[in-house]
Amino acid sequence: MIKILFILLIFFIPNGALGHLKHYENIKEIQMDIFKDGKIIGFCNYEFFRNGDNTEIKNNTEFNVELLNIKIFSIISNSTEVYNKNSLISFKSKTLQNKKKKYVNLKYLKEDNKFLIDGSSYKGTSSIDVVIGSWWNHKILTANKQISPLSGSVKDQTITFIKKENISINGKKILSHKFSLKSKDPNLSDDKKLDFEIWLEPKKNIILKVSYNRLGNWEYILKDIILD
Repeated sequence: MIKILFILLIFFIPNGALGHLKHYENIKEIQMDIFKDGKIIGFCNYEFFRNGDNTEIKNNTEFNVELLNIKIFSIISNSTEVYNKNSLISFKSKTLQNKKKKYVNLKYLKEDNKFLIDGSSYKGTSSIDVVIGSWWNHKILTANKQISPLSGSVKDQTITFIKKENISINGKKILSHKFSLKSKDPNLSDDKKLDFEIWLEPKKNIILKVSYNRLGNWEYILKDIILD
């Protein structure tokens, strides 16, 4: 599968004039490994299902942080994003964070041209110029705000291009564009702030790596791409 990953990244050049889902039309699954302080602790996988103009992206994320062989932090999360052509029409997630349950139920209200959100940390509406905070979607690097896939909170964000950088993925060097993604509101508490570094493969618009610091260094690193 690693061979398929690099053939895809090197040789498949998308048509930039098409909608963002067009970039992923030949992809069945995106797999990412999750690391904390350099040690693999879990995974974050996105599966793509297509039916006519509708596309479902199902996410399964699991990880465990242990100290002296005792589990101190864990997440099990499952979600489904549904798009009609390029427009998000619904999102649902259920998450168990340690013993705390979190959830999001989002649907598009056509008559109001808004999203209705029922989440564990936010209930209300949102304008449609948002993205779900998912690591499969390069549109997270062009949006002004994102919806938490765990709790439904809506946060304004700023994106800054940092530099072009060669990074190693599965032992191969890939030219990437490095960005920072930060919360626009400086008054948020540290545990609520967005503060990520993101490496994007610019031709295929695949997120290669995500890094952030919160009680240690966390990394989501592309493991594999499985084609239809």
